[in-house]
Amino acid sequence: MTYLPALEKTDPEIRDLIITEEKREFNKMRLIPSENYASHAVFEATGSCLTNKYSEGYPKKRYYEGQQITDLVETLAIERAKKIFGVDHVNVQPYSGSPANQAAYRAILKPGDTIMGLSLPHGGHLTHGWKVNFSGSLYNSVPYELNPETEMLDFDKIRELALECKPQLIIAGYTAYPRLIDWTKFREICDEVGAKFHADTSHITGLIIGGEHPNPFPIADTGITTTHKTLRGPRGAMILCKEEYAEAVNKAIMPGLQGGPHNSTTAAIAVALKEAEAPEFKLYAQQVVKNAKVLADKLLEHGFRLVTGGTDNHLLLIEVFESKGILGRDASKALDKAGMVCNCNMVPFDKNTPFNPSGIRIGTPSMTSRGMKEDEMKKLGDWMNEAIAHADDDATLKRIEGEVQELCQSFPCPGIDPSKWNR
Repeated sequence: MTYLPALEKTDPEIRDLIITEEKREFNKMRLIPSENYASHAVFEATGSCLTNKYSEGYPKKRYYEGQQITDLVETLAIERAKKIFGVDHVNVQPYSGSPANQAAYRAILKPGDTIMGLSLPHGGHLTHGWKVNFSGSLYNSVPYELNPETEMLDFDKIRELALECKPQLIIAGYTAYPRLIDWTKFREICDEVGAKFHADTSHITGLIIGGEHPNPFPIADTGITTTHKTLRGPRGAMILCKEEYAEAVNKAIMPGLQGGPHNSTTAAIAVALKEAEAPEFKLYAQQVVKNAKVLADKLLEHGFRLVTGGTDNHLLLIEVFESKGILGRDASKALDKAGMVCNCNMVPFDKNTPFNPSGIRIGTPSMTSRGMKEDEMKKLGDWMNEAIAHADDDATLKRIEGEVQELCQSFPCPGIDPSKWNR
């Protein structure tokens, strides 16, 4: 049977591009820490007939008829999330992480209120108060920074800043911070200054479910997570909050920011949450962290400087400009040519620009989903070192790419079946 037969008939160009992307994801080591592999089950739910249904409102409170099934699907996703995270209320309708944060802030803040989030160049997110983002223009953003010596969170300084600026909201949870987060200390600071506590666990949600990172949601006022990354679900998001903010959060999403939810995505979120409750997921989360630590040790052997000196989670932030004499974008492009896909990234107190910063960011979730373990991480560290040392040598990069591809052939990709490509 022909693979993707409807697309072959209707739009062969798109079919060919999808197959080409599948081959790229199969043949390369995907190291971007915000990417992963979704399962066939998640794909089936995402591409189901639920795409056809419009469902403005919430279960049993819809504006359109015909919601007998969509109500059950959304309720399943909500109840699974509430159970997993130990939280009062969950909204599973946000289209992605940024509107989820926007809605959560809208629910508990007024324009002009003061917020504190980690500065973007130090590992925060655009929606945590960066000046060109809505969060930095709609609210008075007073960012906190990492300790210049340890490159870790400095709770004494965060507390001093909070006492000085009296924020209405403090945000914790990051995109490029390789250490465990002490949620309790944030809660204590919030209580002392009268601020609400917002947790963004988008990167580490899978590690939280797997028991490899503390869970903030029982003590946070509000929070969000995306549903891909370490969770391995579809591209969507959830807002989690205390019961007292439930109505305001729901209204902030609909009608505040969005119309009808994407029901197929909601179903896929429910599937991902069910998969995350399986015993195998805990082993996966454990291996993600083990792989990151082994890879960190190998890179340190090769003379790389790791921000904070290592990692406690799924990601490593690597300073390459001073330690290896190459800018981050040049390093990431060389690695891509050699079959290892990462992203350039600013490091704390970076003297270079965001467009060509001093670092690169890598993660182990995708490779762990394929079954790779410590031995493969050691090979990866050796290949990374060689590729960056020979960034201008196309022949060397091509040879490494072939070696990487050969390794990848031995590790299946969840959701991708190479046997179908020639059909």
